[in-house]
Amino acid sequence: MGFTAVWISPISLNVQGNSADGEAYHGYWQTDINSLNPAFGTTSDLQALSSAVHSRGMYLMADVVVNNMAWNGAPNTIDYSQLHPFNDQSFYHSFCAISEEDFATYDANVQNCWLGDTIVSLPDLDSNNPAVQSEFNSWIQNLISTYSCMHCPFSPALVTDYCEVDGLRLDGGKHVPAGFFSSFNDAAGVYSVAEYYDGNQFYTCGLQNSVDGVMNYPLYFPLTRALLSTSGNITELVNMQDSIKNTCPDSTLLGSFTENQDQPRLPAITSDNSLIKNTIIFSFLGDGIPIAYAGQEQRYTGADDPYNREAIWLSGYSETSEFYRLYASLNQIRNVAIATNPNYLTYKAWIIYSDDSVIAMRKGDPNQMIIVVNNQGSGGASYTLSIGNTGFTSGETVLEILTCTTVTVDGSGNLPVQMGQGVPKVSQTCHS
Repeated sequence: MGFTAVWISPISLNVQGNSADGEAYHGYWQTDINSLNPAFGTTSDLQALSSAVHSRGMYLMADVVVNNMAWNGAPNTIDYSQLHPFNDQSFYHSFCAISEEDFATYDANVQNCWLGDTIVSLPDLDSNNPAVQSEFNSWIQNLISTYSCMHCPFSPALVTDYCEVDGLRLDGGKHVPAGFFSSFNDAAGVYSVAEYYDGNQFYTCGLQNSVDGVMNYPLYFPLTRALLSTSGNITELVNMQDSIKNTCPDSTLLGSFTENQDQPRLPAITSDNSLIKNTIIFSFLGDGIPIAYAGQEQRYTGADDPYNREAIWLSGYSETSEFYRLYASLNQIRNVAIATNPNYLTYKAWIIYSDDSVIAMRKGDPNQMIIVVNNQGSGGASYTLSIGNTGFTSGETVLEILTCTTVTVDGSGNLPVQMGQGVPKVSQTCHS
């Protein structure tokens, strides 16, 4: 499909066996950060994975949990001596549950109280404790250096630079003090993107002062509301796109996504493939680092957790499915844009046109790309939309990449876009 990185689940030892909430198949119920989860494999297996990924010129990204540990039972039954290396209650906040009001008001309890439930407890680590910070800093340095390539394709002198864990996704970023992440990010020495599960761009963007990137939840919520429904609010999406660009320290380093393990699959929200494609394309070709959740390419339909966490092998790994081909095309489109425009990755996209059902976005300059998406659905009417501010010149021949058709820019410099059946359009100057 052309992806350049693989993001894997947390690798630490988890709660073993079954619980009233099921098994820890996902990797987020850690009990010992220094031991591997045997359900995922051995040290040799992980090193072999690292080697296989890097031998293909790809990067390896690990998910890590720094907010909490886990215990199969109620808070008052926890034997802290069984949690490693934080084996004493003094490393943790006293139990209190985070309330909906806490979340709504951004109360300090969001960072000082516990996630989860009382079936599988998630003891909340005191991230302001210097011992906790120091232990995690040492652990992440060791993780990154230990799981390097066994058979690195580069020279031995370059193993440290090219054959290790290359990036991190930091779970539960909303529940950890920003100061912790500043030190942790420096200790890791690789690109780190934190999950700040919130639609407020001001709080979310603020965390980017302490970590390289954040998952772009502020865009995800209005994006899916706007483009997955024929009555979606386009103006809300336009306003948020502009606000993120002006609020985040660097919106080009955010993690752009349309599905993940905490959100319903797009086909669980709508069965209209046209709406789904528009949503994916806006996220994938806009600002940030595009992320596809395993199973999107097979059009998995699971709704809420755990049904959105289907095993990928159940698909048969089809390479001919409609969405597999879409992702392969989008990666190629993006690669060409990067190759022909040295500023493409750092250029902040801007909305050049919008109406009640259409958004046109410009990314890159020169050799710009014009992305036109809509929420008209597969029953959308056919008509020609004229879009200005594209940067194209009068009479210029422009390629519509998804259909491999050409159009000519009109005498006023406007790009004619043929709309119909809700099909998204991606246009760029023809290259010989």
